[in-house]
Amino acid sequence: MFNSYLIAQAAESMEASKREQGSVTLSRWSSSGAKGATYRDHAAKSLKAEKKKTLQSLRSLTSSRRSYGRVTHFFFLLTIIFSLLITACSPRSTQTQSFIPSSPTESFPTVAPTFPAEEQNDVMILSIEENGYAHLFAFTPGKSGLTRLTSGDWNDITPSLSPNGRTLAFASNRGGFYDIFTLDLQSGQVSQLTNTPEYDASPTWSPDLAWLAYETYQGGNLDIVIQSLTDPSQKPIYLTDGNSSDHSPAWAPNGRQIAFISNRSGNADVWLADLNKTEGRFTDLSNTTQAAESHPVWSADGSHLAWASSLQGLDYSGIYIWDADKPDRAATWAGDGDWPAWNARGDEILTGVDSANQELLTAYSLQGQILLLPTPLPGPLRGLLWPKISLPNPLPLIYQQAAAQTPQPLWVPGVTPVANVPSKRWYVVPLQNVQAPYPQLHDLVDESFTALRQRVIKETGWDALASLENAFVPLTTSLDPGLGEDWLYTGRAFAINSLMVNAGWMSVVREDIGVQTYWRLYLRAQIQDGSHGEPIQNPPWDLNARYELDPKTYEAGGQYAAIPPGYWVDFTSLAQAYGWERLPALPNWRNYYAGARFTEFAKTDGLDWYSAMLELYPAEALLTPTPVLPPTATPSRTPIPTSTPGPTRTPLWTLTPSLTPLPTLTPTITKTPTVTVTPPTIIPTFGP
Repeated sequence: MFNSYLIAQAAESMEASKREQGSVTLSRWSSSGAKGATYRDHAAKSLKAEKKKTLQSLRSLTSSRRSYGRVTHFFFLLTIIFSLLITACSPRSTQTQSFIPSSPTESFPTVAPTFPAEEQNDVMILSIEENGYAHLFAFTPGKSGLTRLTSGDWNDITPSLSPNGRTLAFASNRGGFYDIFTLDLQSGQVSQLTNTPEYDASPTWSPDLAWLAYETYQGGNLDIVIQSLTDPSQKPIYLTDGNSSDHSPAWAPNGRQIAFISNRSGNADVWLADLNKTEGRFTDLSNTTQAAESHPVWSADGSHLAWASSLQGLDYSGIYIWDADKPDRAATWAGDGDWPAWNARGDEILTGVDSANQELLTAYSLQGQILLLPTPLPGPLRGLLWPKISLPNPLPLIYQQAAAQTPQPLWVPGVTPVANVPSKRWYVVPLQNVQAPYPQLHDLVDESFTALRQRVIKETGWDALASLENAFVPLTTSLDPGLGEDWLYTGRAFAINSLMVNAGWMSVVREDIGVQTYWRLYLRAQIQDGSHGEPIQNPPWDLNARYELDPKTYEAGGQYAAIPPGYWVDFTSLAQAYGWERLPALPNWRNYYAGARFTEFAKTDGLDWYSAMLELYPAEALLTPTPVLPPTATPSRTPIPTSTPGPTRTPLWTLTPSLTPLPTLTPTITKTPTVTVTPPTIIPTFGP
């Protein structure tokens, strides 16, 4: 879906944004004297490498994508080239427009020239994480950048718009527990709908506005319930009730069907509930093996259902579309993405795209035309809508106050003075109260690690980073094969303790992005009353299943496991907020456990491995990647080789044949028979 032109444009947009942020950062550091000069040099080096890093990330994302050929490649390239020519010839604005000119908003690049003019005033609603908290944002393609609608030290996730376009339902833990809230888009007033200690999220409206379906955590797994809006005192009606995990409901516009995600078949598939039936109500729509579906959403007319699918290996991960008028046909691949949203006409898709450590936002038509260039978001996506609505102008005061909020830095970098350090060389500093083979990290990243550690304690209730599998690893220590250029050598990485998986305190979810495999780690909350964490929706990956003597499981490097019960905290998202990136698994991870690298996180700051190593070591120390063994004190005696005997000569045939002696006969001894005397025969005579 993305070609080299689009990747270059996205990289240019991201580089401009990083340059703007870097200028602000440099100006803030410039007042600190020599310390500021050190950080200015480091920030400039990071910004210089940002474009290269972004290009590599985006290209790895698209290296395994294959097109289904909805339009010919020729016309697609003509469209892209024409769009880029128009962009190049049109004047560029130096400032991003905003709903409120006097209020700061998040920067956002302009859309592609192919974006329909009649949709440029439509407001997109997004839930995006910033500083580890998810808030609601509005984005109007033709008028403004991102404008924050909600703020606070809590999460506002999974927004859903009412059919009349006036009210937004969403989930929030602003009261200490996840409940369903509603937001009046015209006034900005927030009202609480549910009030339970259990986790409630992912609301969806019935077409007549009389009911609201949502997911709730009951009995150790997620179920879907339906709540009356006309009589809130009525108890919720359970649509699903069993041992499976049922979540992410989407109410069909016809009012008689609800699509949702369930693992009742063993995999996370898309299921359809027919409200007109009591027997045989549920139907598996996706019915895929070794894949995980998520986020189903109906088109406005109910003729199509879209969802995201993450398949193993080189299969077609991305957005799939199911035709409700042809229910017996399998869903077809539409494009890249992991969270789809339909436009009002039902012919275009807005979606997020995960690029390992950066969430992108893009939009395209079903014919393959790019409408919104891949745009970096400030954090992970937690919800997405593309309705045909508009916000009041000017915005209500409550929106203005939220938009004026400026996220505070999560940590403040500092320098630890160390004597006898060569010029322009950095060093590692000790980590306090951390158990590791070498509890040290680079002096530029230790404050970020300490801040992340405190945040993990706050979110989970326990210190998961007090014991590490590894932190800094000196050059004199050898890691496992294939890890000779691992980020642990730079002092900019750490590996969380993998034993927590076996103890049940950590869960690992597999995510295939392009041709590379990444992992998402979840930490179990110590307090399991719903006040910390969320239930896991995607099935974990069991790396230890490869040892169960099943050839198929061994070749796959493991298998999907049952979703663990309880409340969990997304450690990967928290680490990303503090600048720590997850690393891809090695290509041979399926048959090499250490190659999975599922516990390792690195804070690269835009550097490549070699540049990061030069911050600690001279170039001469990196010339020999393997240690050279010193000679022994007593030389061993070299044995003298013995001569190898030559082949023996084979005798020739003789011309005169030798006589073969005949065997001699051995005479046999015969016995001489004894002579027996025969008595005479007397012949009688007869007289005359």
